[in-house]
Amino acid sequence: MDSEKALELVKHGATLLFLDVPQHTLVGIDTQIFSVGPAFKGIKMIPPGIHFVFYSSSTRDGKEFSPTIGFFVDVGTSQVIVRKWNQQDEWLGKVSEEEEERYSQAVRSLEFDKHLGPYNLSRYGEWKHLSNYITKDVIEKFEPLGGEITVIYESAILKGGPKTAMEKALDAQMKKGKFKASSTEEPKENRFYYTSIPRILKHKGMSGQELTSMNHDKTQLLESVLSKEYKDSEDLLLGELQFSFVAFLMGQSLESFMQWKSIVSLLMGCIHAPFHTRSQLFTKFIRVIYHQLKYGLQKESSDPEMGVHALLDDSWLASDSFLHLLSKDFVALVEEASVVDGDLLSWTRKFKELLENRLGWEFQKKSEIDGIYFEEDDEYAPVVEMLDESHEEYMVT
Repeated sequence: MDSEKALELVKHGATLLFLDVPQHTLVGIDTQIFSVGPAFKGIKMIPPGIHFVFYSSSTRDGKEFSPTIGFFVDVGTSQVIVRKWNQQDEWLGKVSEEEEERYSQAVRSLEFDKHLGPYNLSRYGEWKHLSNYITKDVIEKFEPLGGEITVIYESAILKGGPKTAMEKALDAQMKKGKFKASSTEEPKENRFYYTSIPRILKHKGMSGQELTSMNHDKTQLLESVLSKEYKDSEDLLLGELQFSFVAFLMGQSLESFMQWKSIVSLLMGCIHAPFHTRSQLFTKFIRVIYHQLKYGLQKESSDPEMGVHALLDDSWLASDSFLHLLSKDFVALVEEASVVDGDLLSWTRKFKELLENRLGWEFQKKSEIDGIYFEEDDEYAPVVEMLDESHEEYMVT
């Protein structure tokens, strides 16, 4: 990048100015992580829009870290956000309006430029895939009071004891001493404002058999939740799915993992909706979860101390995990459907291949001809016809 282009990006991009942050502290934005050195004072050249900022304080030798604290921001062109390290509580606090204006002018005058690490623009596309449905309204609707996200506030969730592998991993992380305690006080509880998603749908007067049949396919439950909780906005549902995933993966929030799991279970539990009433929603959903897992399950970790990827791998490799069971059924449902939207089928294929390659999950061996898969040596392989040139669908006969 030439100097003129770099200067333009510095002037038009947003800046995070972090003052007095101790060395070895880990500071992240979106999918990028910085280890604080003696000269580090923040991040520059940040594209305008939604971002997730997170950090984890360290012991002096840089070997132990406190639980991650994170928050969403919606930054404008040339905006400067100023935070100052609170040594006692080990967190980044806001400064007065007067100080923020003074420091902002100094940043715009390039006085801090040599102390600011550049946002890696080559990884911005990766972040957009994880956050394209997260808007300012989504953040304000679901974030905790004050906007601070950390598992420290979620101890009450585990009072009954951790149940899933993911809960056990996070619980062990809090107890083992991998993270040093940041306070001797009992942490406050600060819950998200997530949508309440019931596991089953009930109607008065229905027999047990009728209830079982209705809840075998979660289509009616999905329609009920979309109508009552999301005002029929599919994008708001997808926004919450992405918000909870980022808050879990980068912010290490257990409550957010549980919400993400609830939404995934709801959508993957639908049989009728993907093909008849909500094909576009499910195409967007599979695209979203594909990019989430593509990032979350990558083998290389930006910094192993953050535990960003390890929690996913340990919990989702098991063949009896909720994700494996749901994915296996959903993939089979789409592949065996008599009529299926072309984009939905294409993204489901990519999703399946990702799980095969990253997690080693085995699906039936397929052959490929013109993008369509079928069993080898199968004389009854499906015949695929184009139904409508303007909107791709496949008829399997």
